[in-house]
Amino acid sequence: MKYLITLFFVAQLALYIDKAWAQPLNYNDSPLNYKNSELNYNNSPLNYQNSPLNYQNSPLNYNATNGVYDNSGNRVGYETKSSEGVRNYFDNNGNRVGYSPSK
Repeated sequence: MKYLITLFFVAQLALYIDKAWAQPLNYNDSPLNYKNSELNYNNSPLNYQNSPLNYQNSPLNYNATNGVYDNSGNRVGYETKSSEGVRNYFDNNGNRVGYSPSK
């Protein structure tokens, strides 16, 4: 029984390592690339274009076309596009929660 449990953990570890190697290693898509980084002013919430204080990004603007919604139809954030083509996703408070690199 002791060997069976050990074999089970080794098999799980092997599957985990196999999935870890399947991740893309493209620098253009990496958050370490300055073009995608939050340290780049064009992607920063400190930039007025990305700020929730900008009326175009405000949840109070019912005509905004850049809102991001959950499956229930509730607004959870907004999307902006930087001058470099990176799409940034922010929550309603202006915190950057994700990005999509330029193609």
